[in-house]
Amino acid sequence: MTDVTGADDVLHTLFRADQGGHEQVVLCQDRASGLKAVIAIHSTALGPALGGTRFYPYATEAEAVADALNLSRGMSYKNAMAGLDHGGGKAVIIGDPDAIEAPQRTELLLAYGRFVASLGGRYVTACDVGTYVADMDVVARTCQWTTGRSPENGGAGDSSVLTAFGVFQGMRASAQHVWGDPTLRGRKVAVAGVGKVGRHLVDHLLSDGAEVVITDVREESVRAIAARHPEVAVAPSTDALIRTEGLDIYAPCALGGALNDESVPVLTAKVVCGAANNQLAHPGVEKDLADRAILYAPDYVVNAGGVIQVADELHGFDFDRCKAKAAKIFDTTLAIFARAKEDGIPPAAAADRIAEQRMAEARQH
Repeated sequence: MTDVTGADDVLHTLFRADQGGHEQVVLCQDRASGLKAVIAIHSTALGPALGGTRFYPYATEAEAVADALNLSRGMSYKNAMAGLDHGGGKAVIIGDPDAIEAPQRTELLLAYGRFVASLGGRYVTACDVGTYVADMDVVARTCQWTTGRSPENGGAGDSSVLTAFGVFQGMRASAQHVWGDPTLRGRKVAVAGVGKVGRHLVDHLLSDGAEVVITDVREESVRAIAARHPEVAVAPSTDALIRTEGLDIYAPCALGGALNDESVPVLTAKVVCGAANNQLAHPGVEKDLADRAILYAPDYVVNAGGVIQVADELHGFDFDRCKAKAAKIFDTTLAIFARAKEDGIPPAAAADRIAEQRMAEARQH
């Protein structure tokens, strides 16, 4: 994935990147509500761009644009690997979602919905970090191209359930590839981030007989897991978690950049498979993992359960149909590992090749 930080890098990524850059980036501002947002459409080769809306207190506007560009490109690859007829898009709203009172939040989201609607269906939005089902219900009042809504408002509800299920399938495939058995029974799994997705993943792991260690920057999230599952161990920080002795699998389930020059050398796990987007902090980290014989299950492949769900919402949501599609993440992950071995490249590069091939074929029609 392309890493962008400054304005020059943003322009390079948009217009001159080797892989085609982004089709469209929209900067949105509504002074009345305080909205500042970025909508990035990376590709519509496979269909309308689909991806969530992140609400986050970015340090700078440039950082927000960079995140939107990286995340939207990741969505192109995710949707392609999930077999969806959608391109990649993502939006970010700049601000602290926890510091905004309900009336202002409503006005801000209504304004945001108007900006999405102005794109005429080129971008379909949904939930992401900092936004929830109730927020999508508000956005839908001004924008018909909104998914992740509540069942009461014609939507599918919380997509984190199937996101966690898909990550669990990716873990099963990783276990099959490394240990020859698609079970987590007896394996020690570390989960960093037990919020919307991570908490459901913990349930799957425990049900399958895994030993689980968790951490989260939010104490209330840790307390909620401890109350439900007192057998789960707690690490004081992510740094301590990844150094835990005897780890089999590490699951980054918070924000991106978890795999970097500091974390990879000290990681004790043999497998990395988690729900967070953009886990590789920069190009080259995937090779560092391979050099340490750590198997990496590409994030945008294993965390596609949520986008499978919201895409299905556009056609009349059916949970069983979505779960069946999400279950195929097991086979897709195994196919990536096989392609990586065949081509002599890391799994992240193998997944990119498969996704790029599907997008290239779509452009020819």
